[in-house]
Amino acid sequence: PAGIWSAGTAQRMVNMEGYLPGRQVVILGSGDIGLIMARRMTLEGAEVKAVAEVMPYSGGLKRNIVQCLDDFNIPLYLSTTVVEIHGQEHLTGVTLAQVDGKRLPIPGTERYIPCDTLLLSVGLLPENELTRQAGAALDAVTGGPVVDETLATSLPGVFACGNVLHVHDLVDYVSEEAAAAGRAAVRYLAQGETGERHEIPVTFEGGIRYTVPASIDPKLAAAVDAGKIEDAKLPDELSGALKTVEGLL
Repeated sequence: PAGIWSAGTAQRMVNMEGYLPGRQVVILGSGDIGLIMARRMTLEGAEVKAVAEVMPYSGGLKRNIVQCLDDFNIPLYLSTTVVEIHGQEHLTGVTLAQVDGKRLPIPGTERYIPCDTLLLSVGLLPENELTRQAGAALDAVTGGPVVDETLATSLPGVFACGNVLHVHDLVDYVSEEAAAAGRAAVRYLAQGETGERHEIPVTFEGGIRYTVPASIDPKLAAAVDAGKIEDAKLPDELSGALKTVEGLL
């Protein structure tokens, strides 16, 4: 039925298009976007009935739990998921149930909540449409492009950063990556390929799911440290454009 949206789509509708997705809202997933949308929907006049999280802990920052849920008396149900959706043409309600250690619903714990909107905050994917169309190699875990320590993709002269690369919690990290990718792109424009690469894949264990970069070139790093790869010198028009971008960052 109508009335089921991703939290990111609902965020765009409210922030950019001026639409309110619904009046009575249940949110599945306690990621930061879900938490922020709980507050935003409340401020816009909607009633957020509950936030349900299948894990025994929230996936969002502690400050977002406090500022977006606690301050507005919005309940957070942990180890809980949606087991049934009600409605034909439009959503009329959802049934929540607690889950066990295997994330399976526990019989007898169901509760029905009337609502006209269900927002899904159940994981984010990088904005990888252009990356895919361009044919760059993608990371199986992040869904974004595979990059080296210069943020270069598998395509010559193509660099990736921010939420194109992988989903970030804080915009500060996006800005830092953007500056690093911009410097690498400038160096590439001025100097082209710096020679044969000697990439070593980054390996990890102990619960780490992925790393960015996925590989490093020790010889390249040593050359940069030794000053053998100088900062790029661009024509005046490109140099001015670079300074403008750096000012925005």
